[in-house]
Amino acid sequence: MTTLRMVRLSIEGAEDPIDGLLPLLHGVPRPGFEPGAAPYPDMAANLEYGRPSTLLPYTGQDSYTRRCGLRDLPSLVLENELLSATFLPGYGGRLWSLVHRPSGRELLHRNPILQPANLALRDAWLAGGVEWNLGATGHWPLTCSPLHAVRLTAPDGTPVLRMYELERMRRVVVTIDAWLPAGSPVLLVHVSLHNPAPSPTPVYWWTNIAVPQGPDVRVVAPAEQAFHFDYAEQLRLIDFPQTAGGDQSYPATFPQAADFFMDVPGDERRWIAALDGDGRGLVQTSTDRLVGRKLFQWGTGAGGQRWQEWLSGPDAAYIEIQAGLARTQLEHLALPGGETWEWAEAFGLLEVDPERVHGSWASARAAVNEAVEMLVPRVELDDALGEAGRFAPPADLLARGSGWGALEVAAGTVPADPLRPFGDCGEDQQPWLDLLQRGRLPISDPPAAPVLGTHWRELLEASADDWHACYHLGLLRLADDDRRGAREVLERSVADHPNPWALRALAHLAEPADPPAADLLLEAHRLRPDLRELTIELLQALIASDRHTEALEVIAALADPDREHGRIRLCTAQAALAVGDLDRVRRLLDEGITVDNLREGEAALDTLWLAVHPGEPVPPAYDFRMTSG
Repeated sequence: MTTLRMVRLSIEGAEDPIDGLLPLLHGVPRPGFEPGAAPYPDMAANLEYGRPSTLLPYTGQDSYTRRCGLRDLPSLVLENELLSATFLPGYGGRLWSLVHRPSGRELLHRNPILQPANLALRDAWLAGGVEWNLGATGHWPLTCSPLHAVRLTAPDGTPVLRMYELERMRRVVVTIDAWLPAGSPVLLVHVSLHNPAPSPTPVYWWTNIAVPQGPDVRVVAPAEQAFHFDYAEQLRLIDFPQTAGGDQSYPATFPQAADFFMDVPGDERRWIAALDGDGRGLVQTSTDRLVGRKLFQWGTGAGGQRWQEWLSGPDAAYIEIQAGLARTQLEHLALPGGETWEWAEAFGLLEVDPERVHGSWASARAAVNEAVEMLVPRVELDDALGEAGRFAPPADLLARGSGWGALEVAAGTVPADPLRPFGDCGEDQQPWLDLLQRGRLPISDPPAAPVLGTHWRELLEASADDWHACYHLGLLRLADDDRRGAREVLERSVADHPNPWALRALAHLAEPADPPAADLLLEAHRLRPDLRELTIELLQALIASDRHTEALEVIAALADPDREHGRIRLCTAQAALAVGDLDRVRRLLDEGITVDNLREGEAALDTLWLAVHPGEPVPPAYDFRMTSG
């Protein structure tokens, strides 16, 4: 018998990040791989396609800290005789835990703490479990945001957990269904991506699975080559797993962080497994649309260990095995207008003869392939994909997501769907509902939360005649890569009413002939000196422009809580170093600089240390280097 129930999950954790006020005007940088060097024509095209020039309409999520207390989180638990699966609808629907009940074995890296860190497109991200990634290269915009959740019923009466939301950057309706038929040794997951627009939209999907790392864990996939990226050079195709450095399928034996995107031949069944010395561990397999498979390792070096401790606490080493729509995470695919892409995935405990698993690569691949077919035959996964189209309508509302889907239903750009009820608009959507219904966007300061979409731009093009509407029209033009048009309407916004929001956007658009971006940000800061996220952007711009004395003057004028913020302390030390005040840098480092939202790959802390302590080892607290140093 299968059950689906609501449970309160107690865990030590930081408070949830909240959405900031500043929209993300930057996009996704170009990958370090020349498309002309791609071995496949479709891969070369995919590398060039779909990189967003901004992350609009989203704002940042950098408000979290590292202060932890006991949290009580709503979770949803699916359970049958063999498996127990725990989901967190408030964190992008993440599968937090998957336990094999007969053995009591946790198959995933179940993080003992709930600690956001700066690894996602919007900043905040969690390590552990299974994360669903949609949008653009990186951890998706809703990874720390709620999804809608309802209870459906499969044709045989099995309860189904359906989670869904409108991903607003790509304007795709994403649906994640999970169910556990009676006696099933695998958790079944059905994913669908629907593009309700008439034109194509770029999509990116990776199922990101964290599993425990151990000295004898081997990652096995049906490939003999992989695209390798080690954070120090461009992506390149290599033989896998045997390299000059050893057998790369044993992640715990290598010091460096690295990505390995498996080059799976087209006729192979899609799967990836992480198996211990006894030949046991988690396997993920899917229907054929999910073509990509990946291994990510933090490495055993000081920086990799520090990152894992930063994310999960001590003694919680993990690796990631992943599955995606494309061969690599640097690619985007075109989802045609009006179409839906869907696939089925399965997760479960795989048990394989350990001598074969840890023998030759050919032996390991063959043994795992046979075991996967016994655990979940390919035809059964194909049947599960078909079954997902026959689920009965929702019986219960289990969790609420955002009101953005409801707004687009009201606008007629997303069809109403009884199998995915979006509910009602909320406070964030009300200004845009007013524009839709009355033809004018109400003025507010701070501004209304941003939107994206041709219909909203058309409405504002016809009605924008005040600073607030002009500001939002500027964002919409910027999202369409109409930089000249964005500049014109943002300048109108400032002329109508000097405001920090449009000034900041103009700083983003600044060209050599314009006033320097830092000057525009200084003007914006004078209007909102209390807005910390704006202050940080200003300080970073001043430091990047070698205006270090001005940066220190801005810092000196801040309120004490802002001056003591970790990111601003880092800016203080960087500016002090540039003006030659080494004693101040040493003092700040000795007192401690903790940057709660330190970015993955950011080398600021170790750089500071080595600048004032040349030749001395970097303390573990400051060593987040992804490469040796």
